[in-house]
Amino acid sequence: MTKEKCSDTQRILIEDADWILTMDQNKNRYRHADLVWENNVIREIGTDLKTKYEAEGLVFTDVINARGKILLPGFVNAHMHTWQSLIRNFKAIQGLRLEPWLAVMYEIYKDLQVEVARAGAYVSLGECLKTGCTTSNDLWYPHPAGVKGLVEAEIQAAKELGIRFHPVRSYHSLPSDVVPKSMAENKEQILEDAEQLVKKYHDPDEFSMCRVGIGPSIAQYDAEDVIRATIDFAETYDLMVHGHLAESQSEYNYTMEKFGCSPVEWFRRNNLLGPRFYYAHCIHLDENDIKIMADTGTGAVTCPISNMYLSSGACHVRELINAGVERIGIGVDGAASSNSSNMMEEMRVAYLLSRLTHEENVTSEDVLYMATAGGAKALGRSDIGVLEPGKAADLTLLDWSSLSYAGGRNDPADCIVLSGDARMVDTVVVNGEIVVEKGRLLRIDEEQKSKYADRIGRELLERASKHLPSLYDEIMEK
Repeated sequence: MTKEKCSDTQRILIEDADWILTMDQNKNRYRHADLVWENNVIREIGTDLKTKYEAEGLVFTDVINARGKILLPGFVNAHMHTWQSLIRNFKAIQGLRLEPWLAVMYEIYKDLQVEVARAGAYVSLGECLKTGCTTSNDLWYPHPAGVKGLVEAEIQAAKELGIRFHPVRSYHSLPSDVVPKSMAENKEQILEDAEQLVKKYHDPDEFSMCRVGIGPSIAQYDAEDVIRATIDFAETYDLMVHGHLAESQSEYNYTMEKFGCSPVEWFRRNNLLGPRFYYAHCIHLDENDIKIMADTGTGAVTCPISNMYLSSGACHVRELINAGVERIGIGVDGAASSNSSNMMEEMRVAYLLSRLTHEENVTSEDVLYMATAGGAKALGRSDIGVLEPGKAADLTLLDWSSLSYAGGRNDPADCIVLSGDARMVDTVVVNGEIVVEKGRLLRIDEEQKSKYADRIGRELLERASKHLPSLYDEIMEK
């Protein structure tokens, strides 16, 4: 057959992977198999595809030898706070539970600027990519009075890095013991900023690289008019709604005392549950809450490292899955409470925390499902999270051939979740483009961005030390 001529098609072959874990509906696996993608779409999975395509006169732009490697969908980080990568590893926040930890955080949040948004995104989203993620959420909730363009700056950084991005324009609509008046926005401020972000950056189409969401960071239970306006806005523009739910015992106690119901039940009463909604943490749930989550099709995202760090508890992952919650993902949360944005580490801890806290365990395949297809479903996406023809070419290639994994190269899912770490990540493909190779980001200068982030982080803490004196000694030691 005549070879194709004058084709603009980029056709890449990944050849002879030890395993391909598709994470499709049947969790199909292929041994010593190949995958072909064209431009940004997966075309075929099978064996001896090179011979087949060459017989049809089709030319490969590149061939990647995957012997000694495991191929699976790119991981989906379903909950994080990018700017927090610049606010971690200092003594003032060590050993605190959620509410006192937040009190310190908001003293720092008063001084957030656009450069913090940009630098924080480079660090956190860059680490996500380097640990196998191809898609990430971000929930941006602190908006100091008079500071504009925070979410826009992180969207631009995500585009530069080449990661698929789901920024959520979040907010606080009431001051509290933790939230200062300067960060409590009115309905008009929230919706005006959200609307300009949606009109400029939101792409609802298949294979979209940026989808904007909206939602309250926490349900400020007395601001029902803002909640209603948020839901109306999301329905008008067909957006996903995201926030935190049932993260702390204090939140649960508050709704029980004031409304006579759990946080989940309050959300149900106020139309905050359903296929449009997904929430992080979901720790303090009873059996009825879990049933409500399942019956309404609401998404849940577990953030195990952050929950352990703040002594918040553990998400009922097994119970949610057993109840029929398919939209369930994993998030690295903010680095101020997880101290990294490492998806490989988050997966392992998700498995171990379930083992520690619940009688019914999750499996390694459950964890991989949450990190791929389940997370994609939580974000409202059907075009990513699995490897099958017609889906986006979002791929992660993990190298398990080194001495670190010798003796444990048995079941690939077990090896990834129980023994794996970021050293495994060899190649990451987003939307058909290789953005990580041999563990290095290809689109940015890592050393330059690292120095930039260090400078911006120090400047942030210097500003914050004026009203949080406990930071001063740590800054002086740098």
